[in-house]
Amino acid sequence: MQKSTEIGYNSKVEGDVVVTRRQTAIEWFQKNMGDPASNWGRKNSLWPMPMGLACCAIELMAAGASRFDISRFGAEVMRFSPRQSDVMIVAGTVTYKMALAVKRIYDQMAEPKWVIAMGACASTGGMYRSYAVLQGVDRILPVDVYVAGCPPRPEALLDALMKLQDKVAKEPALATLKRA
Repeated sequence: MQKSTEIGYNSKVEGDVVVTRRQTAIEWFQKNMGDPASNWGRKNSLWPMPMGLACCAIELMAAGASRFDISRFGAEVMRFSPRQSDVMIVAGTVTYKMALAVKRIYDQMAEPKWVIAMGACASTGGMYRSYAVLQGVDRILPVDVYVAGCPPRPEALLDALMKLQDKVAKEPALATLKRA
């Protein structure tokens, strides 16, 4: 015996009611789309949240120019709202004064979310071994991809974006929906 559940609009229901059940919709999506299709969409539409804190931010901006064209990877939509972003690109020196703001913005981003640490300062504190500089953003955020250089070239950021796309393609797509 197969149980049928309404997912969307059904004119046979009295009053033309729209029935939406989250678990039923997730099961339908898993059955019909599955991980490969949803991961393809997720990996090709990463929306960055730029955290340009120092000189690496200039290289981050250059990656969006026509010469390097970050839009080939579906990441041209730089969102300055954390609720519309899923990739935080920390570009530059993170001081302890800025660390709380960076963490707060990361916490406001919706799941799933990823972090790219761009440059030596974001990755390890760079040449600044002082009381005011955080020695790597990975002390406050889970970093997925590190970009080496001082400052790294835009091509290095594009390479990091491709590595992140590979990582996203291999993740279970609906794992975050099941936990909620």
